[in-house]
Amino acid sequence: MIGFALRRLAWVLPNIVVLTFLLFATTSGWLGSPAAMMLGTDASPAAIAELNARFGFDDPIVVQYLRWAGGALTGEFGRSYSTQQPVAAMIAPAFPVTIELALWAILLAVVTSVGLNSLVVARGVVGAISTGFSIIGVTIPNFMLGATLITIFSVWLGWLPTTGWVPWDEGALLHLKHLILPVVTLFAFYFGSFSMVYRAEYRAVERQLFVRVAAAKGLSESAVSFRHVLPSAVLPVITYVGLTLGQLVGGAVVTETVFSIPGLGRLFVTAIGSYDYPVMLAVGSIILVGVMVTNLLADLALAAMNPQIRL
Repeated sequence: MIGFALRRLAWVLPNIVVLTFLLFATTSGWLGSPAAMMLGTDASPAAIAELNARFGFDDPIVVQYLRWAGGALTGEFGRSYSTQQPVAAMIAPAFPVTIELALWAILLAVVTSVGLNSLVVARGVVGAISTGFSIIGVTIPNFMLGATLITIFSVWLGWLPTTGWVPWDEGALLHLKHLILPVVTLFAFYFGSFSMVYRAEYRAVERQLFVRVAAAKGLSESAVSFRHVLPSAVLPVITYVGLTLGQLVGGAVVTETVFSIPGLGRLFVTAIGSYDYPVMLAVGSIILVGVMVTNLLADLALAAMNPQIRL
């Protein structure tokens, strides 16, 4: 297991370097000179050239990347061009918000999709309801579902707040009320996609010999389902969780924007709108590294459950 983990880590680290360099290079090429953005459109060419030389913006792109990456490794991402605040100070409160939102959505989606579709009664009414919600979840865009939930539960019924975010230390109940609609918005797609993946694998595993032998020994349908079918059928779901993290990032950006949640997604959108180069680089890099690390963890979890994968 340790050897497998080291091999996967040896693959992840170069990918992180390559992807962050591509992000750095393309962002620099798209936005142009950071000195011009810092000084504004009225700055003279001489002032721009002086600032480029002072901060090394006219150095080769590889040198600029190595300088930026060295700072990023210590948590130093520079200062925002828009607010002049340290980028790390802007990211610090936004990061846990996005992590909490994503964790709730993913965990609830995995537990409910696997649990509901493993029930014996899922072949009847529960199965039909699960299938219906799965189709709705994967077909309705996040922004449309979010707007619909706001209209129903906030505007019409008045049960939940429309937008915003309340930290835990300002009241657990108020925090949960603000959390419900955005989590459901993110959860819907993952419940649908996880259910489809798990249901297909469940049916394939259910036909295998060891499952039929377990049923022939007199075990109940529930015991066969949860003890024998579920452990094998859930493996593709774990893989799929890692593969869909890119979509989770996109969904978080839309969801945080719709519900005015101060997370990384909203910060990233704001940075793009204001051409805030350091914030864009920092948030984009954190997202890239997060996706790669979570894929690594998913691979390790899969290898722990299925030793054949380590070979």
